[in-house]
Amino acid sequence: MAESTVFDAADEMNSGGPTEAVVGAAAPKASWRIDLLERVPGLRWLVKRRWFQFAVIFPNLAVFYFFLLAGVFGSPVGSRNIIVVFVWILWWFALIAIMVPFASRVWCTVCPFPFFGEWFQRRRLIGVATGKPGVGRNRMAGLRRRWPKVLSNIWLQNFGFLALCTFSALLVTRPIVSVIVLGGLFVMATIVHIIFRQRTFCMYLCPVSGFLSLYSMTSMLALRSKNKEVCGNCKQKACLAGNEKGWGCPWFQHMQKMDRNNYCGLCMECVKSCPHDNITLYARPFASDTLLKGYDEVWKAFIMLTLAMTYSVVLLGPWGILKNWANISEVGDWVGFLTYAGSLWFVALVGLPLIYYAAIRAGRWLAGSETVTVKDMFIQYGYTLVPLGLFAWIAFSIPLVMINGSYIVSVISDPLGWGWNIFGTADVHWTPVLPEYTGWFQIPVLALGLYWALKKGFEIAVRMHGEVRQAGRSILPLCVLLLLVTTVLIVLFVG
Repeated sequence: MAESTVFDAADEMNSGGPTEAVVGAAAPKASWRIDLLERVPGLRWLVKRRWFQFAVIFPNLAVFYFFLLAGVFGSPVGSRNIIVVFVWILWWFALIAIMVPFASRVWCTVCPFPFFGEWFQRRRLIGVATGKPGVGRNRMAGLRRRWPKVLSNIWLQNFGFLALCTFSALLVTRPIVSVIVLGGLFVMATIVHIIFRQRTFCMYLCPVSGFLSLYSMTSMLALRSKNKEVCGNCKQKACLAGNEKGWGCPWFQHMQKMDRNNYCGLCMECVKSCPHDNITLYARPFASDTLLKGYDEVWKAFIMLTLAMTYSVVLLGPWGILKNWANISEVGDWVGFLTYAGSLWFVALVGLPLIYYAAIRAGRWLAGSETVTVKDMFIQYGYTLVPLGLFAWIAFSIPLVMINGSYIVSVISDPLGWGWNIFGTADVHWTPVLPEYTGWFQIPVLALGLYWALKKGFEIAVRMHGEVRQAGRSILPLCVLLLLVTTVLIVLFVG
């Protein structure tokens, strides 16, 4: 593939995809940044090693392989099988409450799903290959086809994630279902890597990648170029096209234009390949990326917020009939399940967006703005749902650990439920930790989410309208909606 073709593809990704234009002015830069590769001893040396990503992925691959074996051959009871306890309690809490807010898409750095497909493409586990046939300057195997332009967005991830979460009751209770889903992701990722170039699966299909893309915008970690002018004067564009020191960006990101975390998998190939040592890791303020670039990203925010509310009802709430409707495999109530699934999809894809749209229209009428379109406001104000949704998921995850965390202690000694007692903790009984105080943790978390939603929303309003009073009138109805949503979340979580 010609290098110019690679550059064109990267331009599409960096501009928000081919289906949606960038709206609104550029987001302001972070008020402070700390160069972690300069400040943290040994970090630059580590990420520049060719073996770095293999060293962090391979152990994770081995762990997931064991989880899959446990799901097939271990106990069919979810609370006694490590694949359910570790993935849907421990991993999920660590991902949503720690990795995403503080380390962006660091999960993509260690994710084992693309391992086999990427090995097929590169025919290397550690080294770099250059020449043809390939992508950019790197020699690669496979068909190396380009992903269809019309699908170069996260709509498939949106629908895939929503479909997967519709059957969440099976995922968190049936080990074999987790095996089918996680094993299926391995197979799908490998097939897509064989047909399409680089990490097409991760960008457009992986259901986990979709919400990581959205919520990583809030992260306090970011990979960026040190100086955009250096990138502009660079003739090699090695970060994108690759060279003998590193693979071209698997996510098709051009560092000169990359201003968001959304499509950066933190693989560190650009750090290795940059001939000017112009790329680094920054620590920065929370929620520094505030520019949404398309309807697909806004709808992801709708879906994630709807699912947080739904799960609080189905998995943590006292309403037994709703639990029965969602758990189709045990109860077999297909009418109830279809009612539950239809309601979930309607609220996520139609109901909540319509209410949000009404707030946007009311805000535009109050502001009397003729220069800012409804589309601009709809997409840009959609960012307010990002911090609110993230903290809603953190609040939801807190009781998962406090109430079910003791399963982690017992299953680590008996991962397959076969009666082992490796660390002497297999006999630890289910012991909720201060369940009566979960609300004391959840309410401040939700309040913090509302604070960041309102704070960033007003900044976006000023960025769009320019005048403070007009900006305040513009976002007022949305602020009321955000407050109502937060109140609903508190009622659902705490009662």
